[in-house]
Amino acid sequence: MNYKDYITEVPDFPIKGISFKDISPLLADQQMFISCIKDMGKLIENHLPDFWIGIDARGFIYASALSMVFGGGVVMCRKGGKLPPPVVQERYQLEYGTEWLEMKSGSGTVVIVDDVLATGGTLQATNQLSKMAGYDVIDNLVLIDLLYLTKIKTFNLKVKSLIQYE
Repeated sequence: MNYKDYITEVPDFPIKGISFKDISPLLADQQMFISCIKDMGKLIENHLPDFWIGIDARGFIYASALSMVFGGGVVMCRKGGKLPPPVVQERYQLEYGTEWLEMKSGSGTVVIVDDVLATGGTLQATNQLSKMAGYDVIDNLVLIDLLYLTKIKTFNLKVKSLIQYE
């Protein structure tokens, strides 16, 4: 299936120079979304986690759907100030600013899930935060990998992706 047919590119959003990948059409098509989730899950099928960590906010969608199809719970990795205490926090650098992430402590194996891998700052911070919170990260999974940003990616993680943009 060509999932790229269901992803719209929005130039200069959220700021000038960024080409936003709008996944709304993919999510709106029930059959494509189901197929997408099954194909994403197949990328890690040999080592299913206890939990799927969804990164705020679109990662929640994919983590929840993967949980429903492949089993396991969902842990939310949220932007700062969105979860009630106690939480573990990690500050990180975005392509266009500085943020921090939070999550609840726990234990068990996890796969970290997000919609798009750009520079990798958020994914790297989520990996560090997950370990600080007590989880064992066994994989990283994204819907889209923006391979053309390889020169500015800020991490050395293995990440599996269903869709790649060169």
